[in-house]
Amino acid sequence: MQKVKLNNGLEMPILGYGVYLVDPKECERCVTDAIEEGYRLIDTAQAYFNEEGVGEAVSKSGIKREEFFLVSKVWITNGGYEKAKVSIDESLKKLKTDYLDLMLIHQPFNDYYGTYRAMEEAYKEGKLKAIGLSNFFPDRFTDISNFAEVQPAINQMEVHIFQQQANFRELLKKYNTQLMAWSPMARGENNLFENEVLKRIGNKYGKTPAQVSLRFLIQENVIVIPKSTHKDRMKENFEVFDFQLSDADMTELKKLDKGASVFLNHYDPSSVEMLINYGK
Repeated sequence: MQKVKLNNGLEMPILGYGVYLVDPKECERCVTDAIEEGYRLIDTAQAYFNEEGVGEAVSKSGIKREEFFLVSKVWITNGGYEKAKVSIDESLKKLKTDYLDLMLIHQPFNDYYGTYRAMEEAYKEGKLKAIGLSNFFPDRFTDISNFAEVQPAINQMEVHIFQQQANFRELLKKYNTQLMAWSPMARGENNLFENEVLKRIGNKYGKTPAQVSLRFLIQENVIVIPKSTHKDRMKENFEVFDFQLSDADMTELKKLDKGASVFLNHYDPSSVEMLINYGK
């Protein structure tokens, strides 16, 4: 598995399995299937309500804990130093582990400075091997990066063929923070799986549009965590290391970038209110 070295020297798989919207009742089965297909990076979150399923699958796998890279995220309602500190320990308990490889702040709302202080403390104690952010757009990312004691190792953002975050990547490089993609296949929006450019390029390599879209991000050094509840799709998503897109392919695929979210606008008050009220 190809890996990315984070700013603290920790190595992280460039491809993993995400469990967003995986039913908690199905999560253990899905993660077990993913592990059997070779996935070792597993991305969950407090707000997904399925950390327990991830923990069960990993603990029952028979594979050494150190071979996994487990990621979770502190949700908005656990924002602030005291609540975040408690929630980190709760996540460790649910995931049946003494440490997490990476913990992120899920959204840039509530007292995220207090949350980050709790994460920095857990990082120094060894409970977290790396810490970072999720959905922190350039303004808030720059803010916290200039005042945090531990520079964020990761910023997990909406990144896919239609929203490539090209300009933001330059800022992340400046601060030595790695970009990680949630919904790397845009959940199929904009008819991604039938996109003529992706299909044509895929045909040259005997690959699907999904595989081409994942390979594109991997060659751009973006960590990806595709999600599927079907084992055959998990296998398909994992088979992206046996081909290389040409420079011409990469140039053509970059032209598909629309530079905007296909889901929501974090600067829109109604979207922010929706996120804040989720899980209350």
